Amino acid sequence: MPSEFQEDRAQEQRAIELIGSVDHGRVATSMRALPFLASARHIVVDGRVVLRMHKGYGYHQACAGSVVAYGADNLNNGDPADGQWSVQFVGTCVAVEPTPGELGLFGPAPRFADGEPFDPVYLRIEPQFVTVHELTGGARHPKRAFRHVL
Repeated sequence: MPSEFQEDRAQEQRAIELIGSVDHGRVATSMRALPFLASARHIVVDGRVVLRMHKGYGYHQACAGSVVAYGADNLNNGDPADGQWSVQFVGTCVAVEPTPGELGLFGPAPRFADGEPFDPVYLRIEPQFVTVHELTGGARHPKRAFRHVL
């Protein structure tokens, strides 16, 4: 029977495998005592999630030195029959300077963020808690038209 450590390690490996198949996710923390989400580009290096965000938003200041949650999924991309998944990494976040190899893994940065030149900032999450949720056996549902009801 597998130990709790082995199960946790297997879940962490599965989370790393899944998150590596998408480029972007969302980081969650609090800013001025209010929760917020921000999108970020990510890579996984040595079991740690490294993020690239736009410095001009200032979100990195709320993340660095705090405990954050970072999530990614394929919920809007895949066919439900092929399976859908979401992963979440929770841990301490620190500002980092990526190596040239890590910068290469990120690929080219956007040129603009909300019309301003994109100024990258990098953060690393040391995961303390990892979750994976997978949905299988679904069927594609036709898109529903949005109707505003008063």
